[in-house]
Amino acid sequence: MKNQISGALSNFFFEYETPRQVLVRNRRVGVVCRLIQLGVLVYIIGWVFIYEKGYQSTDTAVSSVFTKMKGVGYTNESGKERVWDVSDYVFPSQGDSSFVVMTNYILTEGQQMGKCPELEGRHSCESNADCEGGSFKRTGHGQMTGVCVNTTKTCEVLAWCPVEDDHTIPNPALLMSAENYTLFIKNSVTFPIFGVTRSNLVEGIDAGYISKCLYDPDTAPLCPIFRLGDIVSLSGFNFGKIAHEGGAIGIVVDWTCNFDLDLKYCIPQYNFHGLYGNPDETDQTRASMGYNFRYAKHYLENSIPKRTLLKVFGIRIDIIVQSMARKFDIIPTLTAIGSGVGIFGVATVVCDLVLLYLLPKREFYKNMKFKYTDTQVQHDSETLGLDKSINYTFEANARQVQGQSNDPDSEAGSIETEVSKK
Repeated sequence: MKNQISGALSNFFFEYETPRQVLVRNRRVGVVCRLIQLGVLVYIIGWVFIYEKGYQSTDTAVSSVFTKMKGVGYTNESGKERVWDVSDYVFPSQGDSSFVVMTNYILTEGQQMGKCPELEGRHSCESNADCEGGSFKRTGHGQMTGVCVNTTKTCEVLAWCPVEDDHTIPNPALLMSAENYTLFIKNSVTFPIFGVTRSNLVEGIDAGYISKCLYDPDTAPLCPIFRLGDIVSLSGFNFGKIAHEGGAIGIVVDWTCNFDLDLKYCIPQYNFHGLYGNPDETDQTRASMGYNFRYAKHYLENSIPKRTLLKVFGIRIDIIVQSMARKFDIIPTLTAIGSGVGIFGVATVVCDLVLLYLLPKREFYKNMKFKYTDTQVQHDSETLGLDKSINYTFEANARQVQGQSNDPDSEAGSIETEVSKK
């Protein structure tokens, strides 16, 4: 018993088993095998390592963005001149990564709480019965009082009076001067895995450069100051159309960095995308176009609360930071190599399928590749005291002789060596 356990342990630790292999000399199968292996090699080197950079680990950034608009607008409505500065035309004013620049508006001044007729064309009535007192209409301006105003043929409402008339949008936009406003973007990113922090104010972007530069994708691609008209045109929109009814534009700050190179090569790229607006004439068929919202400025006049209502049409700017940093790492490198080596097994599987199921002499190859156990032959061999390997060898040699062919691409060149002879 002790000898058996000792022998088993010895065999386990000091013996190595290898799969049985059959060398097949067949031109067609050999070419198929090499082509598949070549394809796998091209995939590993070209796609996994060169294109996907499978030898590097990756990290995305934690980012912060703040913005600042500059510029002055001028309007002259019915002889009323007005200058608009940043505090008037930017909403909100805190310098967020998402904000609106006003380009057009409808102004309703001197509103105060009271009773007045609804806007003509809305909630028309013929008598008081058509105006249910105390009720509201979704598109109305206030609560109906139950009175039908004969002069306008509309229901009387309790609201901020006079009610806003937004049927006609000024065209061209009142603040076409917004085309020359400038936007300053300050962005910083941190890649926590690699411990790297970068700002879009990269090497060479100092106060002197910022004071005179203006972004241009060809001549000044790193300048963080953008002209609003250039942003609109680079996004594919027409400034006159988007300024009239408003729209949305996305500015993407792209940080794609390779930290295997010097840190100075980690620089941002700016891309501009028209998200919503009027890029072509087909937009005129839409049920709802542009971008707008209402903003009220409240004040007291002779102790009476009043307000000035603005329906603002503007360009919504959304600044989006996307990032991907890479650096060499031995773990993904070994993983990529291991998976590539495993894929090489595809060639063996395909070639085995061709040999065993598609070629005319597939039975011969099956005999070469597999050993068959015949219960009756095994019983007779044990009865006569013969070594089982002799029977296997005789059987295989007999099948090989029967399958001989003059075809150079067939099994004629296939050789099986049986070393276990009695």
